[in-house]
Amino acid sequence: MKPASFEYSDPTRLEDALSLLRDFGPEAKVLAGGQSLVPLMNMRLARPKYLVDINKIAELDYIRADDGGLAIGALTRERSVERSSLVQARCPLLFEAVPLIAHPPIRNRGTIGGSLAHADPAAELPAVMVAIGAEIVAQGPAGERGIKAEDFFITYLTTALEPAEILKEIRIPPWPANTGWAFVELARRHGDMAIVGVAATLTLDAGVCRGARIVVTGSGGTPIRARQAEAVLAGQRPSDELFQQAGQKAGEEVEPDDDIHASADYRRHLAQVLTRRALLAALEKV
Repeated sequence: MKPASFEYSDPTRLEDALSLLRDFGPEAKVLAGGQSLVPLMNMRLARPKYLVDINKIAELDYIRADDGGLAIGALTRERSVERSSLVQARCPLLFEAVPLIAHPPIRNRGTIGGSLAHADPAAELPAVMVAIGAEIVAQGPAGERGIKAEDFFITYLTTALEPAEILKEIRIPPWPANTGWAFVELARRHGDMAIVGVAATLTLDAGVCRGARIVVTGSGGTPIRARQAEAVLAGQRPSDELFQQAGQKAGEEVEPDDDIHASADYRRHLAQVLTRRALLAALEKV
């Protein structure tokens, strides 16, 4: 398979990339790791007239401490995150989830920003970003703006990015004290897209739940934050029965579709089961 014809540019500065996007208009696409866009182009499901390759923009490739949290450049490879001791220390949920993404050759090329901008609702990274309350930083003609991860994902493969904007950075807040974490998913084979996955954090104070985040992936057009399930946990002492109740609520909150991989009912069931498992795993790490 070969893509349709397109014009190619590979700027070395972010300002130049933004200028190209402004000039080319909505028929341009940004190429980062290419692990999602290139297959779509080869199958002619995507036909951009202009391709702006940002791989030479070195200023977008970094992982650094930021006010107790993290700042990660959009061009940072997933493999770099997987190997980062700073990520392990400051955002253990992200560190745990990244190895579940596809296989090492994919993670060697795939970028953090590219995965988020692609916005596949079954992917791991969008759910993680919602669970940790990350901020997505976009750069465009009007300057820089921050977008809460929960507001960034609009629907299937659609984000709040404007056509002339580039995802520049991910800002991750400081990890809360006394907080456990877990990312669990069910896939047919390791490296396949998850049928359903759950990202969870659990914060305890004197043995009582003072905060929780539960985000389900693969069960709707975006990562779904299970707020009713979180409310079940508030002010309660953790127990298997309590986590089962939270799982029940999570299953009620998702909006899955039937497809060739699983029925909607099966996905709801998985959301229940995996929420309980994620909470149990998070509790062990508090």
